[in-house]
Amino acid sequence: MCQTCLSWYARCVAPYFVHAGCSAGTFTRMRSRVIPRAEGIVVEVGFGSGLNLPHYDAARVERLVGVDPDGTMLGLAASKSRAMPFAVECVRAGGESLPLADGIADTVVVTYAFCTIPDPEAALSEIRRVLKPTGRLIFIEHGQAEGPRCRRWQQRLNRLWGSIAGGCHLNRDPLRLIGGAGFRLLEVQHGRFPLPLWQLGSHHAGIAAAG
Repeated sequence: MCQTCLSWYARCVAPYFVHAGCSAGTFTRMRSRVIPRAEGIVVEVGFGSGLNLPHYDAARVERLVGVDPDGTMLGLAASKSRAMPFAVECVRAGGESLPLADGIADTVVVTYAFCTIPDPEAALSEIRRVLKPTGRLIFIEHGQAEGPRCRRWQQRLNRLWGSIAGGCHLNRDPLRLIGGAGFRLLEVQHGRFPLPLWQLGSHHAGIAAAG
């Protein structure tokens, strides 16, 4: 596909493809397990189209800052954001350079974004910076499969899948990335994807503390 076509697809098609795919029941059920645990001032990195919004506990959240580099995605989230019972601010920026003060967040939420962020290590460093010392990282991610056969297929499909699904990588290991960035895993839950989504590999949700 020509570069012009790829650029048009990334702007005009991929955001809606990702929104529709991530609205599936298997993602929604995992969101409902951990997103209600967010509290205080929340920064959501990879805010996307706002699919986490219905799962926040309004009694626990003071304010939400949703950060995403994709203007189309933020546009999809706008009406849902305005309808929330707490203040929601949408910021267009990448996870690797958060335009936020040090130690601002009680909770940072990242869902299905470490697979897409170009430099997840840099994003995790930024997340540590904006978290309070007592803050928590809540995450939900897919990644490298446990079985070697599925891993090989993820490797083969990775480039094609990324061009279709907004830059998503099939072969990253989110638990290794989070642990390698100095976070301590406090809680990890595992789920299974339905057969049509086998290529997404492992499904993890959890809570981590910095240090």
